[in-house]
Parts: sequence; structure tokens; C-alpha cells
Amino acid sequence: SVQNLLYCMLVVSANEACNILAEAVSGSVSAFVNAMNAKAKELGCENTHFVNPNGLHDPQHYTSAWDLYLITAAAMQYDGFMTICDTAHVVIPATNMSEERDYWTTNHLLSTWRVIGYRDTRAHGIKTGSTDDAGHCLVSSATKNDRNLIAVVMGAANYTENKDVNYFTESKRLLEFGFNNFSRQTILDGSSLDFPEVSVTLSKTDYVTVRPAGSLSATLPNDIDPAAFQRELDLPESVEAPVEEGQVLGTVTLTYNGQEYGKVDLVANSSVERSELLYRLDRIQKFFDQLWVRIVLVVLAVLLV
Repeated sequence: SVQNLLYCMLVVSANEACNILAEAVSGSVSAFVNAMNAKAKELGCENTHFVNPNGLHDPQHYTSAWDLYLITAAAMQYDGFMTICDTAHVVIPATNMSEERDYWTTNHLLSTWRVIGYRDTRAHGIKTGSTDDAGHCLVSSATKNDRNLIAVVMGAANYTENKDVNYFTESKRLLEFGFNNFSRQTILDGSSLDFPEVSVTLSKTDYVTVRPAGSLSATLPNDIDPAAFQRELDLPESVEAPVEEGQVLGTVTLTYNGQEYGKVDLVANSSVERSELLYRLDRIQKFFDQLWVRIVLVVLAVLLV
């Protein structure tokens, strides 16, 4: 079944399963590879080009750590993907061609069946890969205190001196570094009112205060103070009444060292009623401010004279 093939591909790196699935989805391996490259471009990958669906070496088959993160983060949104990647042991049922088979993951962070010393109970998935040219590679993830991190280690080699399978130890160190040195911080509070007031015309009320429509959080190094973020405001100098509470009047963009972290709508904190007298006077003024009206008035004045 497709599910069996996915387990073979993601648990034990079965290259032939990749080709079988590629043909089933696109009709041929080459057509599927074209779809892979199109999807990578759609995800924002700028240093990736696929030649095959299994990762066997080819000079024109390459990627980067960042692109692998983008692909992994997208794949994690699909139901069932992490269930398969997080599987340490799978039983493939017997078929008319083979007996029942037991397979154990190649990811030593998930299991001690192949090698001991690398198991990490925080780890969840994701995939190993290695060739002589690429070295040993691992995309991993881990969860701690409701925080999930993704690590990508590429081009590692086994240390023969101490038999250390270092793409697992380095992945664990990288994940530990992330947990210890980064945290989720609120860089904009949804209840904040420390924004410029917006003038209101056509009303007895002169201004309206604004607040963010929601909060904004980001994963940051622990030594960055959220107060250091720059706020780029896009607010009009004035708005016409009536103004409804919650009406979007502008936006605020949060940046740090030139990098944008998010944009939030700024909404009116209260309603402002329109003055009908001021409204009608304004309409009259705007009527007489029109060029064609002024011309007609000048012509009439000339005729009267």
C-alpha cells in the first residue's frame, strides 16, 4: 500500500519506495522530479535542485540546510507525516512476494535498536540520509515545554577515533543550544495603547486612540529585549467620523536590525459619532470647492454685473 511504502521510505530509507511512489503520483520519475522542483520553488527554496526522488548522488542534485528546513516545516503540516517519521519500529505485512518484515528506524535519536547512546526522548523524527559525497545528514526535531525546534545537520562524517556518530551528537547539541538560548517572546502586546492618537474630523470629538488588533510573538535569542524592536507606523493624520470601535485605521510593522518580524492592524479603541451639522457644512464647502462650481459662479457674477 501507499502507507507501507511511505513507512519504508521514511523509516528505513528505501530508495525503491521513492521511485514507486513517484511513478504512482506523476506517471514517471522524471515528471515527479519536475513537480518536486516546482514545489521547492513555491516554498521559497533558492539553493535546491532535484534530479531524483531518493537523494542518490548526482552533481545537479543539491540543497541547503535552510531549504531543507523550509521543506520540512511544510511537510510537517500534513496529517500523518510526523506519525510516520516518528516511528521507531514498523512491521510491513506479508505479500504474495515476501514474508512479513520488521524494520527499525535509521534515526538513532528515536531508537537504541541499531546503536545505543544517542536516544533523546525529546526527539520527534525526522529523516536521516547519507552518501559518500554528501556525508551523513539528519533533519531532526524536538519538543520541550511546548516548544518545537527543527535542526538540520549536513555533511557530517563518523569519527573513527571514538566511533562517534556525530550527526546525531551534533543534532542534539544544536537542539539543546536552541532550547537554552532562545525563547518565545511577546514583541507586541494586543492591549498596548502607546500609539499616536488619530485626529477625527466632522465630530465634536477631536481624536481617537488606537490599539493593536492582536499580539505578536517571535522566537528570539534570550539576550534581545523586545523593547528594542522598531515600530514602523502606517497611520493617517486624520479620519472622518463616524468611526466604529475596532475599525482598522492603520498598521504597525515590527522590525529588528532591518528584519521584519510581523505586521499587525491598528484599530480604533472607541467609537466616535459624526456631527450632522459639521458633516453638512463640510459637504457644502466641498461642493463649492469644485472647479466647475467656481466657474459657474464666476460666469453668473459676470452676467449679474
